Amino acid sequence: MPRKGMRSFFFSSSSHSPSPSRSTATPSIPRRSISDAAMVKGVEEAEAMIMKWDADTSAYAKVTSIFYESKKEAHDFIKCVNDLQKAMHFMVSENSSSEMVVRAQRLMQIAMKRLQKEFYQILSTNRAHLDPESVSTRSSRLSARSSTSDYDDDVGPEDEIRTAGDSISEVEQVSNNAMDDLRSIAECMISSGYGKECLRIYKIIRKSIVDEGIYRLGVEKLSSSQIHKMDWEIMELKIKNWLEGIKISIKTLFTGERILCDHVFAASDSMRESCFAEISKEGATLLFEFPRLLVSKSKRSPDMAFRTLDVYTAISDNWPEIESIFSFESTSSVRLHALTTLSKLGESVRTMLSEFESVIQKDSSKSPVAGGGLHPLTQYVMNYLSHLADYSSILGDIIGDSPPPVQSPLPEFYFESPDSDDTPAPAISVRLAWVILFLLCKLDGKAKQYKEVSLSYLFLVNNLQHVVSKVRTSNLRYLLGDEWISMHESKLRQFAANYERLGWGHVISSLPENPKAAISPEEAKETFRKFNLEFEQAYRKQSSYIVPDPKLRDEIKASIARKLDSVYQEFYETHRVTLATIRNAEMLIRFAPEDVRNCLSDLFYGTGSGDSVSVSSWSSSSSPRRRHR
Repeated sequence: MPRKGMRSFFFSSSSHSPSPSRSTATPSIPRRSISDAAMVKGVEEAEAMIMKWDADTSAYAKVTSIFYESKKEAHDFIKCVNDLQKAMHFMVSENSSSEMVVRAQRLMQIAMKRLQKEFYQILSTNRAHLDPESVSTRSSRLSARSSTSDYDDDVGPEDEIRTAGDSISEVEQVSNNAMDDLRSIAECMISSGYGKECLRIYKIIRKSIVDEGIYRLGVEKLSSSQIHKMDWEIMELKIKNWLEGIKISIKTLFTGERILCDHVFAASDSMRESCFAEISKEGATLLFEFPRLLVSKSKRSPDMAFRTLDVYTAISDNWPEIESIFSFESTSSVRLHALTTLSKLGESVRTMLSEFESVIQKDSSKSPVAGGGLHPLTQYVMNYLSHLADYSSILGDIIGDSPPPVQSPLPEFYFESPDSDDTPAPAISVRLAWVILFLLCKLDGKAKQYKEVSLSYLFLVNNLQHVVSKVRTSNLRYLLGDEWISMHESKLRQFAANYERLGWGHVISSLPENPKAAISPEEAKETFRKFNLEFEQAYRKQSSYIVPDPKLRDEIKASIARKLDSVYQEFYETHRVTLATIRNAEMLIRFAPEDVRNCLSDLFYGTGSGDSVSVSSWSSSSSPRRRHR
């Protein structure tokens, strides 16, 4: 029934007294007869449209979709049903048991059955175009469109989509068309009192899509016993799948479903809430159940901390979206589940850090590392900490203001800058500095296991250098600061100086301060003899010493050479001629300057055995390094 006719009918309901002249000229027409005629006409017009698409009476309607066949006719059908609904409200208010009301109700049932079929067909045939990825990339302008339930305006959904811009791809247009068609049907059915039927169809189809999406992402239901029995390789794979799965599920799957649900059921807040809750709760709960189960297994090993942090980071990074997507009261359990899981993961990380610190403190290995090289504990701790520093922002949230694990009488400059301008160091910085402090204390104790004091200091040089290098080349640098590095580099130089003094001091002091000073042949002979003895003993001891870092190795050798090489060369060149006339002078002057340089060059590779080795036959053409190889 045309809206103009309806509106004129409604406005004719007020009564006015006719003028005497007009009452005598024109007989009065009863208003009820006018309304009955209008109602009959309106119902007949609706009947023509609705019965045309009655699948029970038309073979054509049974195999054809209104929305697929003609969008204009589909919109006319929706408008016809809306008008019929308005007319029914008016007729019921006049006479609820009239034949016309019964006729209109029958037509409404047929129309709703048709719209249910159309709703189902659009959802089913457009699964690919209504997938969460397509929906989640909808134009924000299209998503923000107001309800279009009133089709009196000349602008239809196709025109609205067209105004969004030519940049919308064909796939997006199909998706937008389908979403708008679903919305118009839903609004019509809800306003006609058939919202539950519409909602039931939507839930069945869309829940299956969410459940299938979760399954395809590799998120599966596991029990606590299954997690505990799982091998690490399998666990690692499942964690990787979950980490990838949560990104896609939050950014695409649940986001797309929320957008679609909000759009289709924009006419009813309660329906869109209950619909999205029923579709998403089961899958979302399953998604956050895996990390909760992971916590119980992760407490077993400090090495699980990194994967636990990955999981924590994934939930934390996606928390704004989680909070937004599941903002309904009916989905508050999902938010609570995610938040509880986050809390338990953080607690697990704190436990594993404490266990890691305990591993360092309880280390009781007694065997000294051969050659004073890197201790396995140093490598393990610094690799662990440098990797841990990559999670500094997350660790800052997890650790918060928690104090160091134990109090120590050692000075605070080990872990806090003396020039901090009274600004307290972040908790994560203090915590990691304490861990390094534990390590350095352990290394001090392990250095005492060496019989040679010089080797003890070389051990400290090697290990402290590794600590400082790891800090300097990782995110630990930003947590501990350049002053921390400078302080420990200064301590490193002290250790290196002590090593040189104890390892090579006797060799250096065997030579005179002024190598060119005139001395007697006997004094020169005694100096050469003393140098030979000290140098041979030093080399014999230190031929098995090792400095793994190439740069540090070259720096130590260069430092020793600066103190020894030039002095010996000057003494050698000044007094070699003096002793040339002495019998068996070649046995007295056993090392040429080049021999000394070759010996120093071959140090710190750990190639020597430390046994007594004769060096009487060494010459400038025979490198000790080549001999040992």
